[in-house]
Amino acid sequence: MLRHGLITAVFCCLIATVMTITGGGNWAGHLVYSLSIGTVSWLFIDGGRLLISGHRENLWPGWPGGFLLIAAGAAVGFFVGNLIGDALFGAPAFDFLDIRGHKLATGVTITIIATVGMCFFFYSLGKSKHMQSQIDLAQRNATEARLKLLETQLEPHMLFNTLANLRVLITVDPPRAVAMLDRLNSYLRMTLSGSRALSHPLSAEFERLGDYLELMSVRMGERLHYTLDLPEDLRDAPVPPLLLQPLVENSIRHGLEPKVEGGEIVVRARREAGQLVIEVSDTGVGLDAAPPSEGSSFGLEQVRDRLATMYGDRGHMKLAPSPSGGTSATLSFPTPA
Repeated sequence: MLRHGLITAVFCCLIATVMTITGGGNWAGHLVYSLSIGTVSWLFIDGGRLLISGHRENLWPGWPGGFLLIAAGAAVGFFVGNLIGDALFGAPAFDFLDIRGHKLATGVTITIIATVGMCFFFYSLGKSKHMQSQIDLAQRNATEARLKLLETQLEPHMLFNTLANLRVLITVDPPRAVAMLDRLNSYLRMTLSGSRALSHPLSAEFERLGDYLELMSVRMGERLHYTLDLPEDLRDAPVPPLLLQPLVENSIRHGLEPKVEGGEIVVRARREAGQLVIEVSDTGVGLDAAPPSEGSSFGLEQVRDRLATMYGDRGHMKLAPSPSGGTSATLSFPTPA
């Protein structure tokens, strides 16, 4: 409303300037009358529309209330504004209603044109902002829906792999199968009881990753070692849920499992040039020795899709050979400082 008032004041100054140039007279006098009429009309119409349609998102009443409000605002502004101007200059009261000459017709015409023009401008501006907010909301909802779909695709993928491993352990090592079931129960309880937000603190991601690696350690035993390195200042950095698990799962399945002696997985987070950088590296068989499979492609593509959906061109994933001989996956995306 204050923005509308400032625009109205500027518009009144322009009207006073045009009237001075075209009709002569004192610019200050034209300005006083123009500001008086414009201010009263603005207060009446802007205040009235908020009282009438404050519950509406675009804050403008519909037909016929909107047109009646504008007509009443123009009439009240013309009448009260002229009275204010006459009082300030000491002119006779109601002198502006004299129908002789063109004073009354000119004043009424300018008031109607200016009021209707300004109201149309404000209505168009408000409608444009309302439509833009609806577009932004629809895009945000679409992004949230896509992220939720990706997350629901990831969780069954991990669960099916774990159940397949359990099936093998039940026959060859029942005690380990029981321990693995306990870990799985703990992992699922934490996952299902957690919120389904689009993001959570990086510390929560590392905690769930730790549960997952403990779950895998039951099956792999001494063949699996891992290190989770999370600096204290990055614990609250927001990240999409389940972002790192597909990379760790890929390292285990295609890096460490094909290696007889197993190996180590290291997950580190750091900040570089305003970007959050998370590196998942392993000492497995490496990119060249690991045979391509549908599962590895699925996990990597889901991570890329989630980064693209959440961060656009600012989110990146790089897969490269690790100096230790295995594979290193590096994620980088913006995060608040």
